[in-house]
Amino acid sequence: MKIVFGLMLTLCFGVRAFAQDPWRPFEFLIGDWVGEGGGGPGQGGGGFSLYFDLNKTVLVRKNFAEYPAQNDRPSSRHEDLMVIYLDESSKKPRAIYFDSEGHTIRYAVTVIANALVFESEAGEPLPHYRLTYTPSGDHVKGRFEIRSPGEADYRTYIDFTVRRKE
Repeated sequence: MKIVFGLMLTLCFGVRAFAQDPWRPFEFLIGDWVGEGGGGPGQGGGGFSLYFDLNKTVLVRKNFAEYPAQNDRPSSRHEDLMVIYLDESSKKPRAIYFDSEGHTIRYAVTVIANALVFESEAGEPLPHYRLTYTPSGDHVKGRFEIRSPGEADYRTYIDFTVRRKE
């Protein structure tokens, strides 16, 4: 009986400790990252940073992607800003995204295995978006997916790999 009680107490404190630090699943992403890609046609470069702000109440991601000129298209640069915060009522992480093209997306954030999944909320207008970050050794693999109106499944828009900036 004492062993069972001790085990229950340990589990409760372990869960409570994890619940007290909702930012723990994000730790692998904190820092400066640079994209690893080739220089082939249509490929670009980019990177992002993710850091705490406002006395560790939010995480701020600043991202950019640069695309070379091709097929009569000029070179371009995409920039975006994402603020990850804890929902006041549920205490679960959520995010809001803004980009240089005028998009605003609200994301629900979940942890699946060791991956972070940002999925546009059900109330958001279509299309829907899903961004997944998965640690992979000293790199992070990412996938951005889109589900268009009338489609049941997401389709991959871009797969990427980033490494910590030196």
